[in-house]
Amino acid sequence: MTTTAASTTTMTIRLSTELKDQLEALAQATGRNKTFLAQEAIRRYVEVESWQLASIQRGIQDADAGRFATDEEMRALWAEFGLEDEE
Repeated sequence: MTTTAASTTTMTIRLSTELKDQLEALAQATGRNKTFLAQEAIRRYVEVESWQLASIQRGIQDADAGRFATDEEMRALWAEFGLEDEE
């Protein structure tokens, strides 16, 4: 089985001294290097933000098409969270 490394590039960022120190401490405590931790943090951030933006776009498309939750669906949602409909 052969694997190929993903293409990479270099990016320079500025961090506060405090954040840099925290990153270094975390790298030392976990046995990982700072690059790995920074890549993982950025990957997770991009993944979550991309998911959220896609979800918002789907919601906008649904709204533009006139697709909204029914009153019954909203009551069920409120109940799921232990809240009452404010009507």
